[in-house]
Amino acid sequence: MPFVLEPYTAPDFTEFRFTAAPDARIIPAPGDGIAPEGYHAMSIFPEYFKLGGKWVLAEESRMDCVPVVMDGRISVVEFRNLKKGDLVVCGRTEHGEEGVYLHADGFGTTESCGETFAFRQGHSRESSFSRDYDELYDLLRHEHDHGNILWVAGPAVSFDHDARNAFAELIAGGYVHGLLAGNALATHDLEGAYLGTALGQDIYTQKHHFNGHYNHLDTINRVRSYGSVAKFIEAEHLDNGIIYSCEKYGVPYVLAGSIRDDGPLPPVYADVYQAQNAMRDCVRKATTVICLATMLHTIAVGNMTPTFRVLPDGTIRKVYFYCVDISEFMVNKLTDRGSLSSRGIVTNVQDFIVNIAKGLRNS
Repeated sequence: MPFVLEPYTAPDFTEFRFTAAPDARIIPAPGDGIAPEGYHAMSIFPEYFKLGGKWVLAEESRMDCVPVVMDGRISVVEFRNLKKGDLVVCGRTEHGEEGVYLHADGFGTTESCGETFAFRQGHSRESSFSRDYDELYDLLRHEHDHGNILWVAGPAVSFDHDARNAFAELIAGGYVHGLLAGNALATHDLEGAYLGTALGQDIYTQKHHFNGHYNHLDTINRVRSYGSVAKFIEAEHLDNGIIYSCEKYGVPYVLAGSIRDDGPLPPVYADVYQAQNAMRDCVRKATTVICLATMLHTIAVGNMTPTFRVLPDGTIRKVYFYCVDISEFMVNKLTDRGSLSSRGIVTNVQDFIVNIAKGLRNS
């Protein structure tokens, strides 16, 4: 049975509460990077603003940004990118009273057993995730041809031989349209292709190599000597791994730097705001996001990913967001930080990737 996207139901703007609502209040930004008092802060949900008597959808959204009116449309702008005089929508209510309406249930409410009190409605280490896997297989097959699948990965994905191969298989099969990660994921994956280790530990046997703690540094140093990852792969005749596959199949990847990075590799963004901009460029295209064992990157991407996407034909579709981590704390923390639509799967990410690749291969 083919996968069917959850339908979007727009608000009925013929209702009195909407027709009687005032236009949104608009105040110019008083300076570069400064919002006016009473600014409205965006969420991950669809939001509409009444402009000239008409309710207008902000076609993109990002948490903790502000709506700016430009040529009768709403642009969502980071505070740091505001310019003096930008027309910022102000208002702290979200039900239409100030010409601002947040539409949180456009894709319907989550499934419920119909009882106020019931056991095991959340996701924990005791949950069965068989149904989640089946849904993911169907979703990924649909998105392969009709969407954009963005993966956010921590270094744990590169520590295991089978996980690296499984992720590379997903890339080759067209199930990865973009990858967001840090210096560590790329470094240890390239180390695996170059020296067969990750942090000096054999990626298959898990045995430590003598002086293996040098291996990731040697890898970074060699990549830097060639000037680019692509030249390193070519010169050293590498033929496996996640980054190799991204380069081979033209899958874009963004490596965001951190203060603890070694090296780093040449493509790593050292400027956090440049990294944020590059990540958001990928997020803007994404219709499914899957985050694997990386708390800070997951929260960052969760904060910049809306629950919806407006397609070129004007259709509004749902964005699916998954957080996969062995820690229940991590899965719950993402929700606590505002990514209320995320689906959590509590498991080892190496097993998760292998299962996903196997399920898609056998379907």
